[in-house]
Amino acid sequence: MRHLLRGELIKTVTTRTVLGFALGGVAFTVLNVLAVAVFSGTLDEVAEKEEALSALPVLLLLWGLVGAAGEYRHRTAAPAALVGRRDRGVVLSARIVAYALTGLLLGILTTAVSVGLALPLLSDHPGPDLTSGDVTAVVAGNLVAFVLSAIMGAALGALIRSPVLGVVVLLIVNFAAVPLLSDVWESGVNLTPFGAAGILTRMTHHTTLSVTTAGWVLAAWTVAVMLVAVVVERRRDLA
Repeated sequence: MRHLLRGELIKTVTTRTVLGFALGGVAFTVLNVLAVAVFSGTLDEVAEKEEALSALPVLLLLWGLVGAAGEYRHRTAAPAALVGRRDRGVVLSARIVAYALTGLLLGILTTAVSVGLALPLLSDHPGPDLTSGDVTAVVAGNLVAFVLSAIMGAALGALIRSPVLGVVVLLIVNFAAVPLLSDVWESGVNLTPFGAAGILTRMTHHTTLSVTTAGWVLAAWTVAVMLVAVVVERRRDLA
């Protein structure tokens, strides 16, 4: 298992895809900090200030999906299973763990940028300042959301096997289906992976769902998708 994980890690960190998503994550983080802390007006509540530290886990979902689905598009999934001489599900599990570890590193990078940029800007706003406990809680939520999103993305990539189709479906769900659901059943959005991730990263606040519960909701979705992906991977042709 160790050599499989090492091989999958090498693939995740040496492609141009991870560099592109890392730069994109930093860029979106900077834009979010400026939008919340500078251009959104006066922030006088802790929840509003926490939003400036929030991350964008959907990028990690896209990254995991594109990277894992690319294994099938470029015909590298089958050789990995053959060379590793392990069960297809084991190979996919190693790939998912590699994306989780790399997602953690990307989360640390983007969260460090958000904290380093946002805290000085937030000090100019009235109301209570963010305590070290507040900042730590937001950072932890960001990292958990990033790791779970990377895992879910990799699992979805293994299920869909087409990066283009996967990205299109994901964007439609995120920007069309979820807002439509919000209009019909606002509290139900919190039970979706996108809604739970928003609460976990403090992008969404003043909801009936607690941050801890949102974390469990996102984790449940992630485990369910991952298990389905592993089962399906074992039963179908890799070619």
